[in-house]
Amino acid sequence: METTVLGVAPREIKKNAAGKLRKTGEVPAVIYHKGEETVAVSVNEIALSKLVNSAESHIIDLKFPDGKTKRSFIKEVQFHPVTDRIIHTDFQLVSANEVIEMEVPVAIEGDAAGVEKGGKLQILRHSLHVKGKPGDMPAHLTIDVTSLEVGHSIHVREIPAEVFGQLELVDDPDTPVVSVLAPRKEVETTEEAAAATPEAAEEA
Repeated sequence: METTVLGVAPREIKKNAAGKLRKTGEVPAVIYHKGEETVAVSVNEIALSKLVNSAESHIIDLKFPDGKTKRSFIKEVQFHPVTDRIIHTDFQLVSANEVIEMEVPVAIEGDAAGVEKGGKLQILRHSLHVKGKPGDMPAHLTIDVTSLEVGHSIHVREIPAEVFGQLELVDDPDTPVVSVLAPRKEVETTEEAAAATPEAAEEA
């Protein structure tokens, strides 16, 4: 995983300050680490959005105006319920040998057999939670769906161990990650057959 530099600036915590920041294109944020004092900062909304909406996860060097940097990752993002704009972010500091829990995006590889038969690929989880050292964190977790048939799913427990490497999986093993839905016509035919009850047949 590559390290990205993101500029931050200290901010004041007072009434209406967060709203004023957002009007200038800045997002209120906090930086924290176990045993250390939480630091309130602001970050450029456009630069932050590029990271949040990326298909890959990132280790981030937060750069302060004085040139100092602190290594971190995005722990939590809050979005506006209507506009979907980022309104607050939590950054968690990290050291090289520290075990952290991080959300890593899922990348799909291959053409599912069920899709070639008319099914529709459905991605149910776009990211998974894993634990490990920062240096072991991948930009994404690649899942091969080539053998996935119509009506079948790949659950967390069915993902090959080599995908995770040295990482420990946090998510429930029974969680479905990706599936292939039956073709629309097949679904409609099944529903029509279920509706054709003996009572309906007698009325016909």
